[in-house]
Amino acid sequence: MSQEMWTYFFVVATFGLYIYIAIKSRAGSTDDFYVAGHDVHPMVNGMATAADWMSAASFLSMAGLIAFLGYGGSVYLMGWTGGYVLLALLLAPFLREFGKFTVPDFVGDRYYSSFARIIAVICAIFVSFTYIAGQMKGVGVAFSGFLGVPFEVGILIGMAIVFVYAVLGGMKGITYTQVAQYVVLIFAYTVPAIFISLIITGNPVPQLGFISNVRGEDISMLAKLNTVLTDLGFMEYTSTNKSMIDVFAITGALMFGTAGLPHVIIRFFTVSSAKNARVSAGWALVFIALLYTTAPAVGAFARLNFIDQVHNKQVEELPAWYGSWSETGLLGYEDKNGDGKVQYFGDKGVDYGNGKIGDGSKQHPDSEATPLNRDIFVLANPEIAQLPGWVIGLVVAGGLAAALSTAAGLLMVISSAISHDLCRRTIWTDMDDKTELRVARIAAAGAVIAAGLLGLFASQLGFVAQVVAFAFGLAAASLFPIIFLGIFWKRMNKEGAIASMLFGLISTFLYISYFKFWGGTPDQWLFGVSPEGIGFVFMWASLAVGWGVAKVTPEPPQDVQDLVEDIRIPGTRKAHGAADEGMAPMPAE
Repeated sequence: MSQEMWTYFFVVATFGLYIYIAIKSRAGSTDDFYVAGHDVHPMVNGMATAADWMSAASFLSMAGLIAFLGYGGSVYLMGWTGGYVLLALLLAPFLREFGKFTVPDFVGDRYYSSFARIIAVICAIFVSFTYIAGQMKGVGVAFSGFLGVPFEVGILIGMAIVFVYAVLGGMKGITYTQVAQYVVLIFAYTVPAIFISLIITGNPVPQLGFISNVRGEDISMLAKLNTVLTDLGFMEYTSTNKSMIDVFAITGALMFGTAGLPHVIIRFFTVSSAKNARVSAGWALVFIALLYTTAPAVGAFARLNFIDQVHNKQVEELPAWYGSWSETGLLGYEDKNGDGKVQYFGDKGVDYGNGKIGDGSKQHPDSEATPLNRDIFVLANPEIAQLPGWVIGLVVAGGLAAALSTAAGLLMVISSAISHDLCRRTIWTDMDDKTELRVARIAAAGAVIAAGLLGLFASQLGFVAQVVAFAFGLAAASLFPIIFLGIFWKRMNKEGAIASMLFGLISTFLYISYFKFWGGTPDQWLFGVSPEGIGFVFMWASLAVGWGVAKVTPEPPQDVQDLVEDIRIPGTRKAHGAADEGMAPMPAE
């Protein structure tokens, strides 16, 4: 079969499977819709969590960023991997012991306040919509490359697919769909990596090929890539222009943001106990490691192959994949000097004025391989390496699985925040399950539409992984402090929680907006920290604000303090009358 036919086969087959699972697992109750009935097997939940976690940012964009940032892109590997360890060990078991549906549900009951619940809903929606903008952008990239349609059309198609299995199946349908999506995406990521590692180094293990010698040459793959890049005016692949403080801050924002992400936390509410939450987290780490240890190799191989096939080639000699991706608007060339060749240079030594000299971290202004969207490189990698058509089709299906699996999880957070936390627990407390389920589906449908529009807007913010990094910063500064203090400090009260969330959300949002939309420049960064890393700085400030306000305001009720102690000791929580089905209603304010 042709490459196009293989692509259609894998995409149609996998999407048919997802929709079939969603229909067969259709939620029949709010318990099914929100937390899949609390009875998902730990290994199954670990696989679903891995799919939920490995979004378009991980599958599509992370390797692309590493390919072009080199060592500087390692912040995404360190932050996202370390963050999951932090979440699994520090928060997930205790949140499961609390037994609530959602993060705002935890906040509302732990801080005995409807207002705190509403602020948590706002934070969860802010974080989720920022995150989902990156996912829908990834969906647009994948569909535009697969169908050869404009990026905007690709997003509209993705919206329609997500609508079917998120709105129908709820968390129950999404969980089992994500298991299938994990299998698809991990095969799609590792199979081409194995092929390309064999071609370049002769080593079938990408993680080892990455540090092996180039086949037939007495030079390591990384050393050769460094030489190629510096000859073209780029930075060495193994160096970075990021300051140490910014690297530290971005890594911290991604780590602690992970521990505050509602769509990841909610996955631990789907298992039957705190013990199973821990086991589930262990399985998820195994499944996540398969992709994250492969990503550096994928990025390095892609950069080396791209330069080899594009730089200084006659326009008519450009490979077919270059022309097909050019139709999407995400890749192209411009013969600026009229020599009929495509030049690709770094900006090292370029005088930008105002005393600024290019350091090789960007393309030269006269580079002709432009526009060059880094998000396409995992999808284009098999074509660049001239792999068989079935491998190319498998990668397209994997990219779509990665973006759609996380988009579905985020839609569940938005849907549950509106229907359960805002409507049933705050506004209409006498709402029955049937009405709540209907409201949840309507909210999910509305969120799909809003997410698609945000995906179109996300192209102005940056690459998928950078857009997602903003969501992590918002989560780190707004949700992590009150979850952490709510579990480990029984003196933390509603006043401290409200002040902490508001400070973290508003300060981080304004900082990101100033530098992305309002004309801020890097020389104005606070402490030299970029918008991607500022959530880490404001997280500490938010913790301090919450602690300070709690110290000068009344202590929480004694039953809440007892509850905080109980949830840290698995098996004792019901001593105070709280069950998985939910606590007694909180006192009205």
